[in-house]
Amino acid sequence: MAMPPSLSTDQLAAFVELAQQGSLRGAAGALHITEQGVRNRLIALERRLSVELYHKRRGVRRSSPLTESGRRFLPEALAFLQRALQLVELFGQARRTSEVNVVASQYLIAYVLIDVVKEFHVAHPDIRVRLSSRREQEIERALLDDPDLSLGVAAPYEPSTELHYAHLFSMGWSLLTPRGHRLLKRRRVRLADVADEPLIFYERGSTGRQHVVSAFQRRGVQPRVEMEATNTELIVRMVEAGLGLAIVPLLPSGVVTRGRRVAAISLGDQVRPIDSGVLTRRDRLIPEAADRFVRYIRDRGLRGAAGN
Repeated sequence: MAMPPSLSTDQLAAFVELAQQGSLRGAAGALHITEQGVRNRLIALERRLSVELYHKRRGVRRSSPLTESGRRFLPEALAFLQRALQLVELFGQARRTSEVNVVASQYLIAYVLIDVVKEFHVAHPDIRVRLSSRREQEIERALLDDPDLSLGVAAPYEPSTELHYAHLFSMGWSLLTPRGHRLLKRRRVRLADVADEPLIFYERGSTGRQHVVSAFQRRGVQPRVEMEATNTELIVRMVEAGLGLAIVPLLPSGVVTRGRRVAAISLGDQVRPIDSGVLTRRDRLIPEAADRFVRYIRDRGLRGAAGN
């Protein structure tokens, strides 16, 4: 078997920090070495790969110092360092408690993640998952701005190009009404049938509102928005109180409406399904503990909770 070229984690770390920091000076500060030390590692790496990974000449200001080859190589370098980190921690991590800081929407925390994290703590007592609630539109910015956050679990309308999205499950939409409402007698309810009803919408800017508003717009229908709420729990309580009807995504498990004095009517494909998944930064390594949690919720946790 042919031997692969010798690559060191020091060389790859220098390259990744250059990509993250945007300059040799920034990479040197992050690695606590001199700029010449960073440059030497990068030169050695380029020689091993026989390719130019970053722009050497000054003058033209660029959004990224990487060449096209460097941009192609970055995810591979991150994966290499990720695997190296896992190998180093292989025999020592079981005796050390690690933390995973997760930011998620109120919906997913309330109806899915609380139970999943409880089960994960039993299966992995060496890892503590800490949940932080944010509005959907705040989650992506929090992940980009806060280095202490490991990952996000959310339903982005269109994920940021700076984040990696790993799909977990999709939810269809239903019309919530008080029990005994006249629309419950229909075999199929169209969006046009509820346009004149007092409707309770999610707050402006939320992923949920975007889905519903887009569905009405595609049909040329103007809904009558009576009230707005920040989360599904409040919406369900408003519907129970007879303040209006609502269009919400529901988990197949029925947990959202169980025991509540409301009825749900599926709207089928009239509203685009809402996709939920894991968000991580493209330019950051995922610690081993966080990777184990992601694999857990992907392979067991959220799929089961969603009824898929």
